[in-house]
Amino acid sequence: MEVRWVGVEPQRLGPPYSTTGLIFSVLFGLWSAQALEIRVGKIPFLEAVNGSTVKLPCSYYSCIGIENLYFNWQFNNNGTMEKVCDSTIRADGVVPDVKIYRERVEFVGNPKDPEDNLSILLRNITFEDGGNYTCFGRNPKEKFKNHSAIFHLIVVDELKVVDNTVTIMIASAVGGAIALLMGFMLLKNFTLFVLAKLEEKNKECLVTSSGIDNTENGLSGTKADSKPTPKKK
Repeated sequence: MEVRWVGVEPQRLGPPYSTTGLIFSVLFGLWSAQALEIRVGKIPFLEAVNGSTVKLPCSYYSCIGIENLYFNWQFNNNGTMEKVCDSTIRADGVVPDVKIYRERVEFVGNPKDPEDNLSILLRNITFEDGGNYTCFGRNPKEKFKNHSAIFHLIVVDELKVVDNTVTIMIASAVGGAIALLMGFMLLKNFTLFVLAKLEEKNKECLVTSSGIDNTENGLSGTKADSKPTPKKK
């Protein structure tokens, strides 16, 4: 039996990667590159003395800006995440109204400083305060894209004194070697200079001595040249 298409032309399947799919991939990649990023500094840990006050750094970054950014700090207490503080920032540069859930905690983030806008302060820390602190952010302007970063706090009785003896010895040895090399180069240059002067003086002496010998031996062109023989009349 023959099958005919009436008024409808069969659709052909496009290639695996159509133009629409390629454009979507590019736009998705650009959107991902603009996603919210939470940072806790270049060094994500700190060793502090019991009873001191420490600052836990954190900041957010977004290429397209924020709108009602929600953030919080959480503390990992033996596997249980306890909220330290949280708030919502309406826009860049706006001071948030932060709610604190833990004692001896103060929000010190500066909304005008892009490298320090979500930081908190822990006062009179104890050994129980040591552990992992998570800084979390969620930006509705980026379709509720969220990100987080962990900062590790270590509480100790006293800070260890770093023994720099080996470092000082190495630096002294290297400095001594450099000074010795410079001294050797100066002595070498001075010796070459003296030798060059002595060689120049010896050449002058040889030239002078050669002139004197020629005079004494009565060579042509000297004062000892014999007088010409008178002609006979």
